Amino acid sequence: MNLDFSFFSADVISGFIVKGLLFSLQLTVFAMIGGIVLGTLLALMRLSGKRWLVMPAAAYVNTMRSVPLVMVILWFFLLIPLLLGRPLGAELSAFVTFTLFEAAYYSEIMRAGIQSVPKGQVYAGYAMGMTYRQTMQLVVLPQAFRNMLPVLLTQTIILFQDTSLVYAIGAYDLLKGFEIAGKNFNRPVETYLVAAVVYFVICFGLSMLVRRLQARIAIIR
Repeated sequence: MNLDFSFFSADVISGFIVKGLLFSLQLTVFAMIGGIVLGTLLALMRLSGKRWLVMPAAAYVNTMRSVPLVMVILWFFLLIPLLLGRPLGAELSAFVTFTLFEAAYYSEIMRAGIQSVPKGQVYAGYAMGMTYRQTMQLVVLPQAFRNMLPVLLTQTIILFQDTSLVYAIGAYDLLKGFEIAGKNFNRPVETYLVAAVVYFVICFGLSMLVRRLQARIAIIR
């Protein structure tokens, strides 16, 4: 194989790669925060015991978890502009789609985290005169977040990997940056090899941090 990586320079990285990396990181952080907030709400709805809350939340979560992400991205990008009468743009569409999609996964993680908190903690909150909302907010959710933090971060690493799917709607993410660089220098094989290494370094590094955090939380327990 006649591989040549000499075209990779500071100008190429700053001109093509950094822009895509920043978008991928922004999309990951935004979808993580929005997904956890919306996912926590969905989890509380499913645990409320009220049928009119449980059913729509369960339907939303099961539907999102049963459909490939790339299809949700395309549906939202193509259908929502028809309803609104104007285009959303690839970047805005990606932010909204990822948040709505990831909320279904974060919801299940949060539901498991809430259920892992002993019921005695809930009864103790009620015994102190707290309402359901106060018990959840001050007693249950803080413990659930701590218990589920490693799993939440692991899901976020998967989310970062999934951001590469925005290629389907033409958004400029990290993979897109490498792709354009490869086309400009007619070196697609080299650029995709480097892209794979960059994704590996980022995701493997974050996985190691999650593992250390998991061990630390286990010691605290």
